[in-house]
Amino acid sequence: MAPTTVKLDKDEELRRLKEVNIDEASARRHVRDSLKDIQLNLDHILFKTPENGIKTKESYEVNSRGIEIFSKSWLPEAISPKALVCFCHGYGDTCTFFFEGIARRLALSGYGVFAMDYPGFGLSEGLHGYIPSFDLLVQDVMEHYSKIKENPEFSSLPSFLFGQSMGGAVSLKIHLKQPNAWTGAVLVAPMCKIADDLVPPPVLKQILIGLANVLPRHKLVPQKDLAEAAFRDIRKREMTPYNVICYSGKPRLRTAVEMFHTTQEIEKQLQKVSLPILILHGEADTVTDPSVSRELYEKAKSSDKKIVLYENAYHSLLEGEPDDMILRVLSDIILWLDEHSLQAEG
Repeated sequence: MAPTTVKLDKDEELRRLKEVNIDEASARRHVRDSLKDIQLNLDHILFKTPENGIKTKESYEVNSRGIEIFSKSWLPEAISPKALVCFCHGYGDTCTFFFEGIARRLALSGYGVFAMDYPGFGLSEGLHGYIPSFDLLVQDVMEHYSKIKENPEFSSLPSFLFGQSMGGAVSLKIHLKQPNAWTGAVLVAPMCKIADDLVPPPVLKQILIGLANVLPRHKLVPQKDLAEAAFRDIRKREMTPYNVICYSGKPRLRTAVEMFHTTQEIEKQLQKVSLPILILHGEADTVTDPSVSRELYEKAKSSDKKIVLYENAYHSLLEGEPDDMILRVLSDIILWLDEHSLQAEG
């Protein structure tokens, strides 16, 4: 009977927290504190990565725009890190849920891992799910990671961007603004173009763009179930509600317009990408377009570029696939980072 009781308690707590309005950061922080022990004990391969041998630190810091940013780091305990990995999360997401397991894997492989929640997402300050300017968001990320890279403890180390989905767009925009600042980038299902299925028809799109100037914070953009579209493994898909502080409502008008304009801008600048890149994409992804990842690979002027397309895989390669696929993708990332860390040292 005990396991049943625990499950009921867990589900009851989830239902209670789902009813909380988390538009503001203070509410999101309260919800996360209430649920984090349950989250990290879910039966998902990422949460089975041990935390022994890893130093973690959570911080809140007010940035130059006066916004309080949440960040977290994972460092190997017994050795100095061989390189820095700076994570850029996807739309709606946070660095405090599934990424916890990914970060542990990287730290146990010898990397110093740093992550932050964007303004308006996760535990950082700002209206939930609201991006008034994608360029300002990118500026906030650049500011945060530049401070880490300037720290004397890390300033001599190779540094890599690691962008997932919308975080891939953030990573590419950072690179285009700082073309010589990074050793390389890992791009997982990068948002270089939003899949056609997720973009409203042309007439509706023009109406929504007009409305965004008048009602920027309103949630009027239609959206299909992203968990269903992103997670191939049904059992793992059923865990997504536990990512309670993930923004899962309809996109706010200004946010949708900013993301659409950003993908248009990136698509026109693929040939300017010059750093070493590893591009990973599921061939069955219906959220971000794998054909544009192929185009990025073909057009990027980088002499050091690699693309891996995973047959039958969906959008969430590291969270929503069967265990063997998740382990394969993690292995591909760590192998590439190992090779490029050694090259940078040599």
